[in-house]
Amino acid sequence: QVQLVESGGGLVQAGGSLRLSCALSGRTFSSYVMGWFRQAPGKERTFVYSITWSGSNTYYADSVKGRFTISRDNAKNTVYLQMNSLKPEDTAVYYCAAKYAPNSERPSDRPGEYDYWGQGTQVTVSS
Repeated sequence: QVQLVESGGGLVQAGGSLRLSCALSGRTFSSYVMGWFRQAPGKERTFVYSITWSGSNTYYADSVKGRFTISRDNAKNTVYLQMNSLKPEDTAVYYCAAKYAPNSERPSDRPGEYDYWGQGTQVTVSS
């Protein structure tokens, strides 16, 4: 059984930075496309960033262009989301997700394509 555990959330002032981590256990991490999604209060869950197994291909939402970066360390079974220049509108619960797709170089922005989800970590950006 795959388990995803996020960490790194917290309270930060606008313009600040946070780095989220998501550790996968229970399966071979490199077989998974990984994604980050977020859900603000009263809103639907939305796509943030995705990365393929090799790390060669990524895809991001326009709202985070130039500010967020995704990366992964297959040796540590961990995916990261570096968030810089944070804005109050980035406030949300951030979820990592895993899509079983061995050797796939196609990132995904579709929540329905992901097989496993973490419990989420809260990110709050104050103005």
